[in-house]
Amino acid sequence: MAASRKRNVNPDLAKERSKATFDVEELTYALYLGKEMTERKRYLEDLAINDPFIKGCKPWAFCSREEQYEMALKKHIYIAKRIKELGLTTDWDQFFYTEAMACHENSPIGLHSSMFLPTLRKQGSEEQKKKFLPLAENMTIIGTYAQTELGHGTFIRGLETTATYDPKSQEFILHSPTLTSMKYWPGNLGKTVNFCIIMAQLYTKGQCHGIHTFLLPLRDLETHKSLPGVELGDIGPKFGYGTNDNGYLRLSNVRIPLDHMLMRYSKVLKDGTYVKPPNTRLSYGSMTLIRAIIVGDSSRGLSQACTIALRYSAVRRQTEISPGGPEAQIIDYQTQQHKLFPLLATAYALHFTGQNVYMIYMQVTSQIEEGNLDQIGELHALSAGLKAFSTWECTKGIEVCRMACGGHGYSHASGLPKIYVDLTPGCTYEGENTVMMLQTARYLMKCYAKVESGEKLPGFVSYLNTDLSAKSCLTADVTLDCLLQAYEHRATRMVHVAAKNMNRRVMVEGQSQQQAWNNTSQQLVWASRAHCHTYVVRTFVDMVTSGVYDNQVQEVLTSLCKLYAVHGIVEYLGEFIQDGYFSTKQVDIVTDKLWSLMQEIRPNAVALVDAFDYPDAVLDSCLGRYDGNVYQALYEYAKSSPLNQKDVLDTYEKYVKPMRGDNFSSAELLKISKL
Repeated sequence: MAASRKRNVNPDLAKERSKATFDVEELTYALYLGKEMTERKRYLEDLAINDPFIKGCKPWAFCSREEQYEMALKKHIYIAKRIKELGLTTDWDQFFYTEAMACHENSPIGLHSSMFLPTLRKQGSEEQKKKFLPLAENMTIIGTYAQTELGHGTFIRGLETTATYDPKSQEFILHSPTLTSMKYWPGNLGKTVNFCIIMAQLYTKGQCHGIHTFLLPLRDLETHKSLPGVELGDIGPKFGYGTNDNGYLRLSNVRIPLDHMLMRYSKVLKDGTYVKPPNTRLSYGSMTLIRAIIVGDSSRGLSQACTIALRYSAVRRQTEISPGGPEAQIIDYQTQQHKLFPLLATAYALHFTGQNVYMIYMQVTSQIEEGNLDQIGELHALSAGLKAFSTWECTKGIEVCRMACGGHGYSHASGLPKIYVDLTPGCTYEGENTVMMLQTARYLMKCYAKVESGEKLPGFVSYLNTDLSAKSCLTADVTLDCLLQAYEHRATRMVHVAAKNMNRRVMVEGQSQQQAWNNTSQQLVWASRAHCHTYVVRTFVDMVTSGVYDNQVQEVLTSLCKLYAVHGIVEYLGEFIQDGYFSTKQVDIVTDKLWSLMQEIRPNAVALVDAFDYPDAVLDSCLGRYDGNVYQALYEYAKSSPLNQKDVLDTYEKYVKPMRGDNFSSAELLKISKL
């Protein structure tokens, strides 16, 4: 712990930290994969935070949109340069250095590294990688990923942009045939990039072969002017992401060479012959990666919001609990604990899940590289569902944290509005969440069919073989095993119910498969959500019971894990008791356990957010400061407002004074001023 953190700490926060039952450092090491990785993280954060260039940047909240974009572009180009100078070669190093230096300011060149480069590496042939990767890696070519259109987003098969092969010239003709076919929303597209990877319907020899990826030049590499046939620009202000030039792109018969179609899997030969890929889902690798990463992003957003809200709850005193007594810390009110403690548990649960799903992605992609495609479907279903589940939980939780901070939570000084607008787009980008849940449902319906045929399912989905006639084993001690069984039972039942209802609509009511799917779709979403919820609980339980933590850390993590599971049962109680799985007595046990777990967490609440180890510069919050000096920070923040640079603004002379002069005489104004 940095020495500066120990000075001048608010006494309430100091008292909270003294009550912790575990070593905060040990838990931090557990969260960041060991002491060595944690120390590396801190080194990079300190390096970034103390950089003179970053210290000299104007605060984000006091910038116009144009200033936000320019500042972020300047920052992220500087970051890219420093990463090279420092020799930061690993994704881990680059992430923590960038996170600390950018402080929630989204990058106008971020999709170059997160989508453009990975797609080139995964989808390009060896010849294409040799030709284009050096240019992209040294940022001669700066790219983005253009998929979403004005009229189509998550429904990729419905995209309208066309790429028609001309065998005479050996070129593809890229075209936006309708208004709704223009690309709309891709990040960094408006003003920053000069290339994009674009998804378009491939036509060759008069036949459509579906969506494929193409490398499309957009702007002249010297002048940066848009190329002939290319119309593009910024889409304007949004709910957040002021630093990002999300753009539109309309194409008018733009020609690109044959080797600009990414051809690692699908191919078009010189004569226009189309060669199919071994699996159509191979082209979705970049989206699967991003969805896996989003789970970790969600956990960070929620854990930062929890850090701010819980530290502030320990500092803020409001009303007395007993008449005539001192004003209580708001963290001592049960209603405040009920708002925040389950969210703290959720942040931990999603943290471990994010690490887990990213590890699975890396394992499966390694298998794909070796030609083993067996787990593509499972990975796609898992990443789609968890992306939706985590972003819904995160967005909902951050807003609860904001409101738990009262009026001050509404100010950008709290840091919470910025976190919220950064994270809430995750509910719709890289796949709208309801559609993502329905993609997971398709996989679950295939699993259900195997169960019905008597097949034993492998891996995580093996729980779908659960005997639904069994009842809960839950007793007063509320073990993790019985909690997990409850989640598996609930998800199994909901998958079975949705499948049976869909089959009934086909077999009994005579509906088509498509009609039956649509008329069962909400139940399918519920079933997918229950499946994802079970996965998160399972991951948390596995981490807690792994035996890698010291006793004190394991004890507090067990309490958090139980709180996460118990709160989920109470929140969705109807889904757990619908078939009589829980008895009335067991429902009472679960509800009582919720209150007792909150009491267990109470002494450790501040220490648990401290373990996330976010520097003040990363939180960028007056309310969430490590030292707890909230009110002085709010005062300094208010004084720094650009409106306070003058005691009397020009607007007074322009508008206010003339209005007052029309209504009052000078004598009357003098009299009023003396009141």
